[in-house]
Amino acid sequence: MKLLVTGASGFVGSALSRSLDVQRNRVVAGVRERSLKLSSGIMQVPVGDLLPDTNWSDALLGVDVVVHLAARVHIMQDVAADPLAEFRRVNAYGTLNLARQAASAGVRRFVFVSSVKVNGESTLLGHPFSADDEPDPQDPYGNSKHEAEVGLRKLALSTGMEVVIIRPPLVYGPGVKANFASMMAWLLRGIPLPLGAVHNKRSFVALDNLVDLIVTCLEHPAAANQTVLVSDGEDLSTTELLQRIGCALGKPARLVPVPVGVMVVAANLLGKGDVAQRLFGSLQVDSSKARDLLGWTPVVSVDEALRKTAEAFMASRKK
Repeated sequence: MKLLVTGASGFVGSALSRSLDVQRNRVVAGVRERSLKLSSGIMQVPVGDLLPDTNWSDALLGVDVVVHLAARVHIMQDVAADPLAEFRRVNAYGTLNLARQAASAGVRRFVFVSSVKVNGESTLLGHPFSADDEPDPQDPYGNSKHEAEVGLRKLALSTGMEVVIIRPPLVYGPGVKANFASMMAWLLRGIPLPLGAVHNKRSFVALDNLVDLIVTCLEHPAAANQTVLVSDGEDLSTTELLQRIGCALGKPARLVPVPVGVMVVAANLLGKGDVAQRLFGSLQVDSSKARDLLGWTPVVSVDEALRKTAEAFMASRKK
C-alpha cells in the first residue's frame, strides 16, 4: 500500500511516518520543505504550503490512501486580521483542494485528522461528546475543521472516495510542546500550583494511541465514511493530571487546594477566561464508537504514556 502523509514532519505526522515505515509501507511525505526529521526510507515531496491552489499531483502519484494531518493549528493569540478567513483558507479550502485532487488521482481512502473542537469547547461532567453529536464549533479553528468535514463528506458521496474522520482531544507524548510542556517544567522546578482542588474531567489521547487508531483506519472496511472520536479511555481532573505527571517525572506535584470559584473570578478579571476553561472546565470524549465499530483499544495506558512523555522531556533538557 502506498500512502501520502501530509504534515509528516509534525508532532503526530513524524510518529505516524515512523510507524508506517517500520511496517514496510511505501510512504510519501507531502512537506512544505525537506526535513531531516524523517527517515531516509520515506519519500519526501515538497509541495509548499497547504493552500486552495497547492498542486499535489507529484505527491499523489500511485497513492492508495491519504492521511491528512497538515493544518493551521489553534493559536492562542492570533494576530491575523481575520482569523476565521485564514483558518478557512488553509484548513477548509486547502484540505478540500487536496481531497479533490486525491479523488481525481484514484485515491481509495482519505483519512482526515480533525479535532474535538468540532464538537465544542466543553461538556457537562459525565456527559461526554460522542461522534454522532450535532457539531457546535466555537472558534475559527473549530469552524474551519467542521467546514472541511462537511466538504469531505459531500466529496465522498460524489466521487466514491472513502473518507474517515478522526477527532482527537489534546494529544500528548514524547516531544509535546505548548501547555503540556509548560506543566512539566513547572512541576520539575517544584513551583507550588493553586490546582489541588479541581474536580473536572478531561479526555486526552496519547500519541501512540492516536497513531494506532490512524493505522487501524487505513484499511479497516468498517471505517469507511465514518467519524470517530478517540481518547485514552481514562478521564482525569486537572489535579489528577498534575499528580500523575509529577509521578512520571519523579517530582511530586506541589498543589495548593485553592477554591476553583476564586481562581475563575481572578482569571476572568485578568482576561484569562479561556485559560480558566481549560484548567477548570470539563471536556470528555466517548471513544466507544472506535472500539465497537473497529475493535480498537488503546495500546498504551495513561501512566505508561506519561512516563514516556516525561522521559523524553527530561532528556531534551539535558541536551
